[in-house]
Formats: sequence, C-alpha cells, structure tokens
Amino acid sequence: MIETSNLTKHFGSLVALDSLTLSIGPGEVFGFIGPNGAGKTTTMRILSCLTRPDAGTAKVCGFDTRTHGDDIRKCIGYMPDFLGVYDDLTVDEYLQFFASAYGIARRARATIIGQVLELTDLTQKRHSLVDGLSRGMQQRLGVARVLVHDPKVLLLDEPASGLDPRARIEMRSLLIELARMGKTLMVSSHILSELGEMSTSIGIIERGKLLYAGSVTDAFARAKTSATQGDRIVVKLATSGATPSTIKQALETDHRVLKATANDEQRTLTVDLTTGEHEHHFLLERIIACQGRIESFQPEVVKLEDAFLRLTTGALQ
Repeated sequence: MIETSNLTKHFGSLVALDSLTLSIGPGEVFGFIGPNGAGKTTTMRILSCLTRPDAGTAKVCGFDTRTHGDDIRKCIGYMPDFLGVYDDLTVDEYLQFFASAYGIARRARATIIGQVLELTDLTQKRHSLVDGLSRGMQQRLGVARVLVHDPKVLLLDEPASGLDPRARIEMRSLLIELARMGKTLMVSSHILSELGEMSTSIGIIERGKLLYAGSVTDAFARAKTSATQGDRIVVKLATSGATPSTIKQALETDHRVLKATANDEQRTLTVDLTTGEHEHHFLLERIIACQGRIESFQPEVVKLEDAFLRLTTGALQ
C-alpha cells in the first residue's frame, strides 16, 4: 500500500530524508518512530502529495506521488499533528464541508457522517462548535474527517499529541478498531509504549535515514543483540531459605551467568545472562539446589523504548 525507494528531500543544506526505502503492506499498522526533526512529517507530506521529493520515488496504493496525486488523494486520509479548526462551525457542518470537498453526494452525506461520528464516539457532539471541543475530541474529529471518504490508507502524524491519559487510551482503541476494519495505518508518535501495543511493524528513523524497518519482534531481538549484556532476570526470594548472597556466589560459577547482584535486605537477586544466552530455566534448578525458596521469577521484558534507545544514537539534525 505504501512503497518508497531512495526517497530524498533537502531543505537548503538540511537533509530531511536520506534515501528512505520502505514498504508497508495492506492492513499493517506501521509505527513511525524518531526524534523531532528526524523526517517523519516530511515523509508523510510526500506520501500525501503535499511535498515533492528531490530524488527517489514514493507510491501509495500503486500510484506515484509525482504523477497521480488525484488518485492518491482519493485513497488516503492524512491527519497532521495539529488539527486546523474553523470558528463558528459545528461538528456536523465541519464534516459536511469536507464530505463536499471529497465529492460525496449530498444525499449520502448524512448517513456517512453519522457512521464516522459513531465510530469516533462523537455522536453526542454533532451540533457542538468545533472550537469548543476538548483537545481529545478535536483529535477524534480529525480522524472522523479523514474517514468520510472511506480511504484505504491513513497517514496519522502524532494523533495522540497533547492528549491526557484517558484521551490517549481512547485514541489507541480507535486506531486499533480502524486496523480491524482493514485500513492500512502509518502512525507517528512519541508515545512508544502505545505504538508497541498496536503496531504490526515499525520504522525507526534518525536524521532522515531509516535505521530499521520490520516487525516489532525483530526490533526487540536486534535491541537485545546490540545491548552490552544478555537477558536480565529478576528473582524475588521468599524470606526463608538461602540468602541472595549465598545463591549469588553459586550462580557466578556458571558460564551462562555474566553477573549476579544480591540484595539481602530486600531478598532479591538480579541476574544478567551472558550475551547471546536467552534460556534461563537453569537458574531455577540452581537456586532450588542452593535451598532457595522462590517467591517470583521475572525475565526483564524488552520494551519499544529500549529498542529505540539501543538502535538510535540520539543525534539531532
């Protein structure tokens, strides 16, 4: 649904995009991750035919952005990071205006608008003024606006920007529902935990260059490989039995253990496995053999934030 090849864009001496090549298939939720100024918005503006690249190609739904802008606009919905609202328009009037702009027949507009309002949970706000809505409701209205012509592809630039926790949860639920409906989503966000929960694939971009594109699982694996240590295991021991210090000494004789840290007061033991070692069940046997009573055993979970930090350098444009 989205394909770019060596996509390049300069703004003066600034390289906004540096030979960006990626592919997003039908029904994917592609999380686009990167610091401010990395090139996320520039990419979306090129895909939505608002900015022309200096080199390379970009295709959406099989159409080239340079030559088939009208065809692309029919199959995409682009939502920028800040929604432009119009004073003195109600929600219904706002959506009527955009439905008209998309060429939707007048007799069909009421039904379509009713459907997108229900989907975005804005039915009760149909006759409210747009500029009187909360930030969260305005963002949902932005999603409603890009859905009125039933596009196949949604380009959503920071849809959760500025939202409170409840509004972010509601926005995430809405995007998940759109994915279930078969839409292809490209979503940029700084809220990495939420992208990790709903994305089927991600792209990490820094200084205009794509550092990684692929599944979330593979990103976690690469993050582990790039780390200086293996998996980390946190063991909580019961109050009786061998002390963490005693178990620590026994574990550190095993070549599969890189390091063990004991806290006798809190009755905890943190174990770093040797790089490349991911099987941790042997620890249970060793701890039990030392007369340790295990209260909890929790492998550290690599999060999308960890993958992002390990796969980027923190460099700015």
